Amino acid sequence: MNKHRKSAVAGMFYPDNCSEIKHFIDHFTKAMPPLELDVLPRALIVPHAGYIYSGYTANLAYHYTASKHADIERVVVLGPSHRIYIAGASIALFESYHTPCGEIEIDLELSHALEKQFAFLSFNPLAHEEHSTEVQMPLIRHYFKHAKVVEIVYGDVTSGELSRLIDALLNDEKTLLVISTDLSHFYTEEEANALDQACINAISHLDLHALTHGCEACGITGVKAMVQSALTHNFQAHFLDYRTSFARSNDTSRVVGYASFILG
Repeated sequence: MNKHRKSAVAGMFYPDNCSEIKHFIDHFTKAMPPLELDVLPRALIVPHAGYIYSGYTANLAYHYTASKHADIERVVVLGPSHRIYIAGASIALFESYHTPCGEIEIDLELSHALEKQFAFLSFNPLAHEEHSTEVQMPLIRHYFKHAKVVEIVYGDVTSGELSRLIDALLNDEKTLLVISTDLSHFYTEEEANALDQACINAISHLDLHALTHGCEACGITGVKAMVQSALTHNFQAHFLDYRTSFARSNDTSRVVGYASFILG
């Protein structure tokens, strides 16, 4: 088995060279408004489309987190599987994660410990050719250069199971959770705005019932798990940004929605 998690979507979802990635991040950061927040981020909910569509929305969360919590030692990324069926979830047991801006060390010690602790975790290398987690890694490498990562790609698993995993990870204040999800897919702009507002309201109010009735998101299981854990840990959810692919495509007939939040 290869010891390194190779990039699967570099050159498609984000640039395959470091200078272009830095150019994207600089561009996103210069366009940021001042954020009227005062919270120590413990978790993020961020989108995972191509950077031209959702990179600005995700960058807001990472940039703010780095400004408030620069001493993060570990970033755990949970994203849904889009390519293959997974019973439970797969945790990456590679040694490192390749990005165009350099390697990120995978926290193998923690990854092995989690695999032993949670019966729904196993390691399926094919599961990690996954964009929902991979698109986060260049941003993590940029903002948290010395942090290790844990990559978890989930499939047929309950939000309760994922929430217990999140609870265990939140015991370490220098661990950041990243929940990767896009919102509604392929509705008209008007329909997407209405559907996505239901999700945004549900997450903002940590309303599990509303998330289950009316929110469409490819990573809904991870979002529900995070909301459940946020309630347990008395976190609040702070909404940062919402937009759809229309902003770049100019096509109102079939859009995808993106939003970002900080929890803490």
